[in-house]
Amino acid sequence: MDFFYQLLKPKNRTKVVDIGANPIDGEPPYKTMLDLKICEVVGFEPQTHALAILNQQKSELENYLPYVVGDGAEHQLRICRSSGMTSLFEPNPEVLQVFDFYLPLGEVLERVNVPTIRFDDIHEIQHVDYLKIDIQGGELNVFKHGHQQLKTAVAIQTEVSFMTLYQNQAGFGEIDIELRSQGFVPHCFAAVKHWPISPMVLNQNPAQPLNQLLEADLVYVRDFSKPELMNNEQLKQLAVIAHYAYRSYDLALRCVILLEERQVLSESAKHEYVEYLQTNF
Repeated sequence: MDFFYQLLKPKNRTKVVDIGANPIDGEPPYKTMLDLKICEVVGFEPQTHALAILNQQKSELENYLPYVVGDGAEHQLRICRSSGMTSLFEPNPEVLQVFDFYLPLGEVLERVNVPTIRFDDIHEIQHVDYLKIDIQGGELNVFKHGHQQLKTAVAIQTEVSFMTLYQNQAGFGEIDIELRSQGFVPHCFAAVKHWPISPMVLNQNPAQPLNQLLEADLVYVRDFSKPELMNNEQLKQLAVIAHYAYRSYDLALRCVILLEERQVLSESAKHEYVEYLQTNF
């Protein structure tokens, strides 16, 4: 058992929900936690090929389902030439033409009517500590229809868009307002994507960026300035996610101090953690 996890002794493995689990972007941020067997994952991916890859590679701690998570109504799923651009929203040609690298990727090959399920109505999810979501414009609908599930969550990694590639897609500001209203604050950028404005091409590379922000993976956490709104297990789970998924050792230390003050951890826990960090990182 890893030192920090043994120090915290959470009651349960971290319950991770991954909506839009398509593995095209490489390893998920909770990969270390899976390797250590300290989390369990329920993931959702409606694209058949991507779902098959997930199920082929999964461990005994992972379960993947084909649900389209949204507002509970039937919608049209746009299957795009690029798997990573398939969405419930129509690609926006006005925006794509100023980032013309995306024009062929956003070509809609097929439109399929699909039922969606509200996040709050998914019976396979009993508890959420940590949500990762990337569904090409549909994130806000999930948050608005997931208030009950998100009551227990302490961390969310969501894609946010600064230039919306889809029609009627919520931008960063709308996402931020919604998540703050549910008690979350921005913590860090897991990834930031800049993109060149067409027709600029540098070094014969159409994807080499300058300054324009396109989108990002933004991590929100339960507002740690109001620790009275978190129970002991939530503080432990937040510390686990901060430490293992994002190397946010300062946030993890804050949780340890709060747990020490509540006499949940020993009086030496803070010093043990700091010493461990100085020795190992």
